[in-house]
Amino acid sequence: MQSLTDKYNVPGPRYTSYPTVPYWDEANFTAEDWTKRLKIQFDRYNNSEGISLYIHLPFCESLCTFCGCHKRITKRHEVEEPYINAVIKEWQLYKQLLVDKPIIKEIHLGGGTPTFFSPENLTHLMKGILEDTIIDENYSFSFEGHPNNTTKEHLQALYDTGFRRVSFGVQDYNMAVQIAIHRIQPFENVKKVTEWAREIGYTSVGHDIIFGLPYQTLEHVKFTIQKTKELQPDRIAFYSYAHVPWIKGNGQRGFTEENLPSPELKRTQYETGKKLLETLGYIEIGMDHFALPEDELCQAMFNNTLHRNFMGYTTTQSKIMIGLGISAISDSWTAFAQNEKNIEAYYKLLNENKIPVYRGHLLTEEDQIIRKHILNLMCNLQTNWFATDEEIINFSEIKENLAEMEKDGLVLILPNAIEVPEKGRPFIRNVCMAFDILLQNKQPETRLFSMTV
Repeated sequence: MQSLTDKYNVPGPRYTSYPTVPYWDEANFTAEDWTKRLKIQFDRYNNSEGISLYIHLPFCESLCTFCGCHKRITKRHEVEEPYINAVIKEWQLYKQLLVDKPIIKEIHLGGGTPTFFSPENLTHLMKGILEDTIIDENYSFSFEGHPNNTTKEHLQALYDTGFRRVSFGVQDYNMAVQIAIHRIQPFENVKKVTEWAREIGYTSVGHDIIFGLPYQTLEHVKFTIQKTKELQPDRIAFYSYAHVPWIKGNGQRGFTEENLPSPELKRTQYETGKKLLETLGYIEIGMDHFALPEDELCQAMFNNTLHRNFMGYTTTQSKIMIGLGISAISDSWTAFAQNEKNIEAYYKLLNENKIPVYRGHLLTEEDQIIRKHILNLMCNLQTNWFATDEEIINFSEIKENLAEMEKDGLVLILPNAIEVPEKGRPFIRNVCMAFDILLQNKQPETRLFSMTV
């Protein structure tokens, strides 16, 4: 009998956005369209919700072969200052466009390796970003730290500029796996930075753990979680390795697909890891995330205020997210825009006093309705619709797409609602794909997405 894993293990998006990037209508998008829509939405939401900022810091000293991020490998730290000055200039161009002082609700520094940059340069960055802005009283500033190069000075400098949340990339504590992914990182390094963060006063420390890595066994996952127990981070991102070498090039070609766990083993790694984390007191949040009950991410789930954007799950409800730096994606709620991925092209546009956007998508009314339902599913494992939705979307077709999953007990289909029981949680991406009209109408001719399991 075919297992659920075999049946539903297909390529599919992770739905940090809808439409997903491969289905953006780039032909009918211009940077001018983006700025017009952003300005309208900013005027509508800045005072009531504030805005989020994502800042992409792309440099890394060495290549981790599991990574799917846009990065540039270098040991030349003289690249730091010109890049930070460029990001600050980009933000100044946005502030000139928006006129009113932005109310900053959320900032996240991602990469690459944000802690590639010196504490002094990160302080310079944050001073430039926060100048002529208003910080919301319930703000949330977070960054991604590499345990091997995050110093106490890094943590203190960012704390002094308002950061209270940090996540450290652990991935796996077993040497065979670390060698395969080119990320040699002893437990002692993670322990040290975790303790430093708490000593300084960070209120939320997260660890990222990946399953499905090359040469990773079930025992490896168990060992990593048992070691994580010793440090008891507030949040844990426990997510599936996305093997997409056709997109990421040589970065994911240090091993072959034969070196990866089978889909069945990968699913067992997840189920076992989930049970271990729940035994340790963690509660599963949406997809791939766990938190202790007192953590605000967990509270947001209980209160149905959980949100998801290009940065992942968040407790802030800001509809506007502006991405700064190369490859960063912005969201005005009615439009998406992505920055140039090439640093030289990014610098060139900024030198011409142009916001460095090179592609995007203007959301239609249909897009916005589907996005709402996919967000509900990803955050709350349920969604319901009204007559106004039905005037635009053919929900009977969506129900047909879900019929087989309903037979397998992965969804509950009600007259005007869909609910995903616990059995269906591991297949939430598949459920969302049933709502993805663009994907249903035009299946990709080449591989675009990682496998859903």
